[in-house]
Amino acid sequence: MSEDDLILSVIVGSRAYGLDTPASDTDRRGVFVAPTEAFWRLDRPPTHRDGPLPEQFSWEVERFCVLALEANPTVLETLWSPLAEVVTPAGRRLLDLRGAFVSQRAHQTFARYADAQFRRLDPAAPKWKQAMHMIRLLLSGIHLVEHGEPLVEVGAYRERLLEVRQGRVSWEELRRWRASLMAAFERALPRSVLPAAPDRAAVEEFLIEMRRAHL
Repeated sequence: MSEDDLILSVIVGSRAYGLDTPASDTDRRGVFVAPTEAFWRLDRPPTHRDGPLPEQFSWEVERFCVLALEANPTVLETLWSPLAEVVTPAGRRLLDLRGAFVSQRAHQTFARYADAQFRRLDPAAPKWKQAMHMIRLLLSGIHLVEHGEPLVEVGAYRERLLEVRQGRVSWEELRRWRASLMAAFERALPRSVLPAAPDRAAVEEFLIEMRRAHL
C-alpha cells in the first residue's frame, strides 16, 4: 500500500486547534482504503499505519468507521478538522457522511477520555500540556453535544488554554475549571441536538460502496 490509497488526510493537534506555537509539530491523521481482494487472504490488511511523514497516522476505512461510530474523540475531530490536505471524491463522501457518526454516545466517551487524562495528572507535578488537552477535550465535547459537531478550533480559548500549558495556573484553578465544564457537560445532555444512536445503516452503505469501488 502507498499514499495513493489515502482518501482523506488532515492536520490535527495544536495547529488544527489554534493552539500552535513555533515549536509545535504538524500532526496528521488520515483514512485509506485497502484493496477489497486483500480481505480474501488469511493475512488481512492492516487496520492502521504510521507515516510516511513524521507524526502521520492513518486508519483503514473500516476501522475508522467503527471508531467513529463509537464516538472516539480523535476520530471524530479528524472528520471536522479545518485543515484538510487530501480529500478525494471518496473522502468528500466520508466528510458529507460525518453527521451519521455522531450520537449522544459522545457524551460518555468525551467525558471518559477527559476523566482518564485528569486522573493521570499528578497534582504535585502536573503535565500541563496534558492538562490543557483535558480541558480542550471537554470544551469540544460540550460543543458536540450542544451543536452536533465537535469544537476543533478553540481560538476563543487560546490565551487561557496556553496559560494552562505553560503552568501559569494553580492546580486548584485547573480543578475548578474542570469541575465547571463537567457540570456544563451534564446540563447539556438533556437538551442535546444529537440522536440517541448513530446512523449505522448509512455508514454501512458507505463502507460497502468503498469495497465495491476498490474491488
